[in-house]
Amino acid sequence: MIALFSLIAALVLALAACGGDDESGDGGGGGGGGGGDGGSASEFDFSGKEFTVGSKEFTEQLILGQITKQVLEATGAKVNDQIGLAGSVVAREALTSGEIDMYWEYTGTGWITHLGETEPIPDPEEQYTAVKDADLEKNDIEWLEPAPFNNTYAFAVREETKEELGVESISDIGGVIEENPDEATLCIGTEFSTRDDGLPGVEKAYSFEWPGDGLKKMQEGVIYQQLDDGDCNFGEVFQTDGRIQALGLALLEDDESFFPVYNPSLNVRKDVLAETPELKDLFAQVAEKLDTETMQRLNAQVDVEGLTEDEVAKTWLEDEGFLG
Repeated sequence: MIALFSLIAALVLALAACGGDDESGDGGGGGGGGGGDGGSASEFDFSGKEFTVGSKEFTEQLILGQITKQVLEATGAKVNDQIGLAGSVVAREALTSGEIDMYWEYTGTGWITHLGETEPIPDPEEQYTAVKDADLEKNDIEWLEPAPFNNTYAFAVREETKEELGVESISDIGGVIEENPDEATLCIGTEFSTRDDGLPGVEKAYSFEWPGDGLKKMQEGVIYQQLDDGDCNFGEVFQTDGRIQALGLALLEDDESFFPVYNPSLNVRKDVLAETPELKDLFAQVAEKLDTETMQRLNAQVDVEGLTEDEVAKTWLEDEGFLG
């Protein structure tokens, strides 16, 4: 079984390297590893500076947190590690209270969860500009140049379940709930179950209500294996997670275009950026390299291959020329 999983992991990484599974289609600077044409942290001298870096607790955020920590350390800065905070609300409160100086947040989360807006903006650039301007005005939070990858939510199913239940889109779930509710089992993260851009919003947009006994709440990281094992027929996932491909899962079409765009941006308090404005230039170079293909590959290196987030971050930064 281990050998089979290793083979699958190798296959998905090979496919990712070919660029055939980049769903975002918006490029963003290569990021395929080994390009070496990125910027270098040695161009910046932050000696004597001190920063506290945070992140949320799932794989992608831990990688982004490590990338931020390591590139800042390469500039000569002292970095305090608060990587791995428990969820969006905790990370945001740590930033606004001054407990941390920066962390990567997603434009959709900022707009809906933190700013309390109810209608996402479909165009990625317009969404970024709107959340950037509003958060700076209301909360003195600076949104630096966003990365091109889009880690929006999605619903995933096993390929065999997709065929058996005849589901291609999220709209099709309504028919399953109505005609065969026992098959409407959903593995779901606790945070997603209460967010306006999570299950409550999905139910409103698609005019169905998930049976309460069909919901199985758990940590997001567990969902993929539970889904593959057949413990649930549907699962809430992140679109850039490498395990989607590695486990052969299929994403259902968001045919009502409900889920907002989730481009990541390093969020920095206004006073911190004012003291070190060069942060904007440094992380613009970093963000440019983080396209969907790259993030899928980095996530898979942790969740499929078993590498640590700090190892993955270090290798990527070296390959892109940021460390040297």
